Amino acid sequence: MKLDYNDVIIEPVLTEKALNLRDRYNKYTFIVHPDANKIQIKEAVERLFGVKVLKVNTMNYKPKPRRDLRRRRIMGRTRRYKKAIVTLAEGHRIDLGV
Repeated sequence: MKLDYNDVIIEPVLTEKALNLRDRYNKYTFIVHPDANKIQIKEAVERLFGVKVLKVNTMNYKPKPRRDLRRRRIMGRTRRYKKAIVTLAEGHRIDLGV
């Protein structure tokens, strides 16, 4: 499937762990389109932010059951998503507004 580079990256992840990776190792975490591969993710980050990407690691998360605690029933499922951790070259930074 051919994805436009604007559709590949959905949102940045701004958790405490992701911010620690950013500050210590110059790694940035994004939620990406589930059908995007590592090459598409690398090109999208380089085009959108104007940086040099060294490495891309991806993880697929399966949906998990959600429960209604009052009735003890399974109400539905969480969404599935794909997360990418992008390592940038030394001297390159992305300003995410945090």
